[in-house]
Amino acid sequence: MPRKTLTGTKLSARPLGALGAGLVVAGLALLVLGWATPLPLFAKAALFVAGIIVLPQGLGRVVWAVRGTRPDIMLWLCSGWLVLLAAVALLAPVLPLGEHIDVVKALDAPIYEPPRLLSEYPLGTNNYGLDMLARSIYGARTSLVIALAAVAIGTVVGGSIGVIAGFLRSGVDSVVGVFTNAMLAVPPLVMLIALATVLDPKLRNIAFALALLTIPSMIRLARANTIAFAQREFVLAARAMGATKLRIMWRELVPNVVLPVFSMMVVMISVLIVAEASLSFLGFGVQAPAPTWGNMIAEAEGGTMEEYPHIVLVPGAFLFLTVFSFNLLGEKAQKRWDPRSAKL
Repeated sequence: MPRKTLTGTKLSARPLGALGAGLVVAGLALLVLGWATPLPLFAKAALFVAGIIVLPQGLGRVVWAVRGTRPDIMLWLCSGWLVLLAAVALLAPVLPLGEHIDVVKALDAPIYEPPRLLSEYPLGTNNYGLDMLARSIYGARTSLVIALAAVAIGTVVGGSIGVIAGFLRSGVDSVVGVFTNAMLAVPPLVMLIALATVLDPKLRNIAFALALLTIPSMIRLARANTIAFAQREFVLAARAMGATKLRIMWRELVPNVVLPVFSMMVVMISVLIVAEASLSFLGFGVQAPAPTWGNMIAEAEGGTMEEYPHIVLVPGAFLFLTVFSFNLLGEKAQKRWDPRSAKL
């Protein structure tokens, strides 16, 4: 029986499933060719990108043929990648990974070993013989810990200030507005470099510095939503019943403001991962030999990338997939929790 899709077009499940399976096979083949074949860098990158584009299309059609409804396959793939990355990063100390930091232990390992998926070093080694897969996973631990800690601090501080300013208005709102505009007037990279020169490059200090990037945006978002919700009937009713300002903010405004702020928080995680990688690439973040995606990419300076492209491609792929996934999830969250369409 042909199935009716969401768009009203009738398609047979068997041809749709066959087309999807063919695209899945083609996508996997492109990924393998782009990763394992000795081709020029641009050809490998083109094949790999083509595989990433074709594979989700095939998976979506296979699921569509089986379930009869068109799935959001990119959402599932991005969510799966983040869950997998978080799991391997959390379990990294107990996983059978190669050496990622101790150069002495890697003296017998080959240097600049190219990626071979079924070898001892599936993603290759760097100039010290350290395993690129292990370094990428431990780099994920560093990036995720810093980004999550920074966005948590920025969300709590910025969201609280924004709710207070949006509810009290008058002089408090003016002072907060001047503070927010002053912070936004400073270029983020300049501010991060200035903070990095006076703070030790520790995870705690880097997370604190990155949190300052999120505070102005969170203040503005929380303030705007608070002003919108402060005129709603449930807030006016609470005021008429004699509720205190603190109770109104905590019981009436915060539960409604938290959803759009949370969706922005997901997007900000990707911004902070890129910011941390930029700091490490410039030498102001986590210092080598401790791995982060930024200082791993920096190892390709001096013409190394032309001869050993995997030094950049491996951490670059981890960084790209993670940032892309957080951006997509944040976009979906913003569409779902837009206060203009929420049922309050």
